[in-house]
Amino acid sequence: MNARIAGVLLVLLAALGGGALLLQQQRAAERPAGAGALGQPLLKNLKAADIAAIVLREPGASLSLRNQAGRWTIAERGGFPADLDKVRALVLKALELKVGQSEPIGGQDRARLKLDGSGTALEFLGADGKPLARLAVGSKFFKREPANPALAIGDGRFVQLPEDPQTAIVVSDPLTLASTRSADWIERTGFAAEKVMAMETALPGGEKWRIERARDDAGWQLSPSRAGEKLDAMRANSASYSLNSVALADVAAPGLKSADTGLDRPFATIVARTFDGLTYTVRLGKPAGENYYAAVAVAGEPKATGADAAERQKTLAARLPAERALAAHTLLIAKSKFDDILKKRAELLEQKGAGRK
Repeated sequence: MNARIAGVLLVLLAALGGGALLLQQQRAAERPAGAGALGQPLLKNLKAADIAAIVLREPGASLSLRNQAGRWTIAERGGFPADLDKVRALVLKALELKVGQSEPIGGQDRARLKLDGSGTALEFLGADGKPLARLAVGSKFFKREPANPALAIGDGRFVQLPEDPQTAIVVSDPLTLASTRSADWIERTGFAAEKVMAMETALPGGEKWRIERARDDAGWQLSPSRAGEKLDAMRANSASYSLNSVALADVAAPGLKSADTGLDRPFATIVARTFDGLTYTVRLGKPAGENYYAAVAVAGEPKATGADAAERQKTLAARLPAERALAAHTLLIAKSKFDDILKKRAELLEQKGAGRK
C-alpha cells in the first residue's frame, strides 16, 4: 500500500469516526435530561434517613404520613397510627426504583397514561418540610394486556419526574402503595377483649341480654333467665369470642358529626367485662358500606391472675395505651364482626327439636 492510498484511508476513518461521534452526541441530546440511564436509580439523591414525611395526592384527595418522634401517623386522620410495615415498604420501593424504558410523550399520551395530574403525586419531605424527591405515578404497565386491567396488579408502572414532564418512564414495580385511601395505610390492630367474664348487649327496640360466667372455664348463664329455657353454649361462646381480636377497617376523618355517623344515638351498645379487670364498651352507629361506624372505650386497670399473671400483666400494659387511644377516633369496623353479638335473646337459646329429622 503506497503512501497516497494510506492517507486517503486515514481521512475516511477519521470522517467515519467523527460521524459516529456526532450521531452519538445527537442521540444523547435527544434523550431527556431527567430520564437517566437505563437501570440507574430513578430517585438518585433520596435517602431513607432523611425522610420525615410522605405526601400522596390524587384529584380531590390527599394523605400525609408524618414521622413524629419515631412514630408514623396519618395527618388527615387526627394523627392515627400508620402501618409501619407499609411505610417502610413504600420507602424501600422508592429507593429501589430503576429507570426502565423511557419514551417522549405529548399531551394525549400524558392523559392516557395518567401523567397529566389525574394519577397520584408522590412526594418525600425532609425534616424542614422541603421536598427531597417527587414522582408522578400514572397508569399500570402490562407486558401483556390482561382481561380486566382494573383488577390486575400490573407488571410495572408509568411514572414521570417533575423536571422532565415530556418523558414517560416505566418502572418494574406496580407501586400498589401509591394510594390516598386511609384504609390502605392505618394500623389495623384494634382491640382485644380477651377472657370475657360478662357481656351485655343493648339492641334496637330496647331489647337487652346478658351472658356471664363465674370462671374462665365455666359455662355461660343468660339473664334474665326464664323457666324452660336453655342457653346454647356454642352461640354464647361465639358471641363472647367475637371481641377477642377486632381489626379496624378504617378511621373516619376528624370533624365528622356524630349525627352523620349515628353515634349520637347508637343502634347497639356492647359492654364486655373481662377477668383481667378491664371493661370494653363498643357503640355502633350507622352502616358505611360493609362496615359500621363505631366508638370504643376501655376502662379499668389490668389485674391478671393465674400462673402466667406476670407475663400477661406485661402484655396488657404494653397493649393498653394503643387501645385507650382509640376513644379519640371514630372507627369503622366490619359488620361481620358483630354477627354473633347482634342476635336477639331468643336466638341465643337452644332450639327445641334442633337436629331432629
